[in-house]
Amino acid sequence: MTVTAQIDSTRPVATLINVFTVPPDRQDELVTLLARATEETMKHQPGFICANFHASKDGLRVLNYAQWESEEHYRAMLANPEARVHMDEAAKIATDVQPRLFQVCSTHGTGTPAGPRRP
Repeated sequence: MTVTAQIDSTRPVATLINVFTVPPDRQDELVTLLARATEETMKHQPGFICANFHASKDGLRVLNYAQWESEEHYRAMLANPEARVHMDEAAKIATDVQPRLFQVCSTHGTGTPAGPRRP
């Protein structure tokens, strides 16, 4: 089954972009951990929409693009001890972790109307 991210600028969701810096020999380990954590815990949290993991070709970064129904849902996940265990494990593999919440402002693609997010 193929799962694709559906980025919608008309829907007010909390978008997490988390950039992990990682030793190249541990990049696969981190991606595996994040995928397992998502399947076991994150996707069962209230407000979870999706998570996507990207590995840089140079082996130095892993990017997590995830969406939550709201910032409150995201913050509740952060406070959940079960989710915290996975985040702590990831932090032990990475040398730096840079999570930030974003708002989708504009989307563009072939065959889809583009435009700014409507408040």
